[in-house]
Amino acid sequence: MQILLRHLWVGVFRWAIAFAVLGTGLALPGLDGSSGQAQAQTIRSIEVVGNRRVEPETVRSYLSFSVGDQYDPGLANDSLRALFQTGLFADVSIDPQGSVVVVTVQENPVVSTVAFEGNDEIDDKTLAGEVRLKSRSVYTRARALSDAQRIMAVYRRQGRFAASVTPQLIQLDQNRVNVVFEIVEGEKTTVQTINFVGNRAFSDSQLRDIISTTQSGWFDWLKGTNVYDPDRVNLDRELLRQYYLKNGYADVQIVNSNAELDRDGQGFFITFVIEEGELYRFGDVRIENSLPELRPETLQGEILTLSGATFDSSKIDKTVEKLTLRVAEQGFAFARVRPRADRDPDGRLINLSYVIDEGSRIYIERIDISGNERTKDYVVRREFRLAEGDAFNPLMVDRARKRLQALGFFKAVNVRPRPGSGPDRVVIDVRLTEQPTGELSFGAGYSTTEGVIGDIGITERNLFGNGQFLRLKLAGSLERMQIDLSFTEPRFLDRNLSAGFDLFHKELDSQDTSGYKSRKSGGSLRLGFPLAENLWMTTRYSITRDEIFDVTDSNVSPAVQQASEEGAYLTSLIGTVIRYDQRNHPRNPNKGYLVSVGADFAGVGGDSQYVRLSGELRGYYPIMESVTLVGRAIGGHIAGWGGEEPRLLDLYYKGGETIRGFGRSGIGPRDIATGDALGGQTYWAVTGEVRFPFPLVPSELGITGAVFADAGSVFGATDFAKTAASTNLQDDASVRASVGASLLWNSPLGPLRFDYAFPLLKEDYDDVQNFRFGASTKF
Repeated sequence: MQILLRHLWVGVFRWAIAFAVLGTGLALPGLDGSSGQAQAQTIRSIEVVGNRRVEPETVRSYLSFSVGDQYDPGLANDSLRALFQTGLFADVSIDPQGSVVVVTVQENPVVSTVAFEGNDEIDDKTLAGEVRLKSRSVYTRARALSDAQRIMAVYRRQGRFAASVTPQLIQLDQNRVNVVFEIVEGEKTTVQTINFVGNRAFSDSQLRDIISTTQSGWFDWLKGTNVYDPDRVNLDRELLRQYYLKNGYADVQIVNSNAELDRDGQGFFITFVIEEGELYRFGDVRIENSLPELRPETLQGEILTLSGATFDSSKIDKTVEKLTLRVAEQGFAFARVRPRADRDPDGRLINLSYVIDEGSRIYIERIDISGNERTKDYVVRREFRLAEGDAFNPLMVDRARKRLQALGFFKAVNVRPRPGSGPDRVVIDVRLTEQPTGELSFGAGYSTTEGVIGDIGITERNLFGNGQFLRLKLAGSLERMQIDLSFTEPRFLDRNLSAGFDLFHKELDSQDTSGYKSRKSGGSLRLGFPLAENLWMTTRYSITRDEIFDVTDSNVSPAVQQASEEGAYLTSLIGTVIRYDQRNHPRNPNKGYLVSVGADFAGVGGDSQYVRLSGELRGYYPIMESVTLVGRAIGGHIAGWGGEEPRLLDLYYKGGETIRGFGRSGIGPRDIATGDALGGQTYWAVTGEVRFPFPLVPSELGITGAVFADAGSVFGATDFAKTAASTNLQDDASVRASVGASLLWNSPLGPLRFDYAFPLLKEDYDDVQNFRFGASTKF
């Protein structure tokens, strides 16, 4: 053992001496004497070997040493790093040979062409725009792998998370290559289900209507929102938060949004975790003013956050905007309005103070808009309530940003102020990313009254970049054919006015219920404007041509026969509708109410002279979680003037769509000899319905149930009908009533509804229909 240790120490001692000698620059025999000699020599020349395209001087320009310097291995390593970073070379070596340094390079090949194989869903042009490798560019393995990742990112945005991309090389002469990206697209990975955890105030189906991501259905190829997109899910979180804040839940938090891919990689399961908090109401609301010449009492009418009303964060924003504008109108251009909220958790109240004080004096130098390749500048500028030279108000700029987003024309809206030419000047940069605004929609379904029904529509929400709305729709069934063309200018005369026109043509086969076919063609001009918050008024002028034709011979009411002999007639009318909407959801509400009243006056020229009044009231009340009480009351009355009576086609024909348990045109005045419905001048109907989750059925299927009670009546035949039908006319104002149950399914085809109703009150001549089924959709 001692001998072994002695030999070990001797070996270590010899190596220590060798390294010490090397550190002094001296050469030891057998220990790389050549390198030690090179380090001590001065570089007399630098030779470049292996280059074909790159000039030797270009290579030398990247070296950290030059002729006349002493060779330094550290500088050689720096030179190697610099040459590799150029991306021009696949391999580089630096070898000192006496006083000559030889730089050997192996150039990366030049790309001749870039091709894609296996891509059916995404065209070559789109993929070519994503990759960095181009024809005549230098190929590197790192660039090829980076481009493969870029292509996979494109496929992920299309919902194909199983896609794979492999770059392949085809060697050519003169150090050139063709790059081929071999693509396996895989199956499309869609969103299978969207679930919510912690939601008590709103059902899953209601919240799915709020977010932009949709579940997979039968017609996925017509929409792209059923594809998992992390950016869209982040947007959905904000949409959910804003929806809760608008409906009283001031403490809401969208805790998380999880997306899990199933085992087969075919679909995502998205879950939003929500902490709703408590429902709040507005408490004390006051104005705190620090401007001596401003009278706060003149501003009370601008406050939308009324004490005792359900908390709504959007009304706070709107109130601040209205107060800011009103204060500016009174000469305080730089006034600032700030809301201050004091929370009362015990009373579940939000006490508000609108603080008005003097802001900084800054003016808008200009508004720069970019990214709107299609949308015209004035469409963007009109959403700003500010112009060049006006006082800068950050709040109003933010409101303009929100209004631009609400247009639906832009995928992204970025509005940022930046310093202008002076300390009191600011430039507002508006950066926009446009998105498609056209839509092709199809509809299909079945109805017990019309059989197979369907429609097709083409919609453009930003016509020619002018921000205008245009829709062409064709619909039909075995008994109906209809075509509609609608155009709307949302900012008529650059004001908060909505103007537009409608053209239509409709043919209806009513031979089974009234013994004739009818044709209606015409158009209307309309103008809408807001009267107050959530209160909208629309006026219109319409002219139509109505005609009864194809009247069956002997088995038809004399009233119908005489009406058809009068031929076609013109109706020229003006009308108005006032609508007040306080519902908490635009399509699937469970709280709030809607009131609508309308009036039409016919006789502004034409052949018809009548006045028609109509009204509707809908209410929604949550009895308990997921159980909603729905009430509706509707009615209308039409009466002639100037000695004229309403024509047959202008009267009310009601049935199962109004009072379930009856057929189409199943109630109201009727010629009992022929069974033809002759229409009434007055109708009313009320409905009470309780909607609830369907027992033992998973909520994600979208199946709910309902029980209901309907009541109403149609009456008031015209004197013309009474004379023509004589004693065969039955016209009774008695109440018709029914009770029943419904099955509602939010199916992939759209909303389906199955109703079974049993009439409790009816007349002998009424047309009864216990079962009713209907469906229609747009996808």
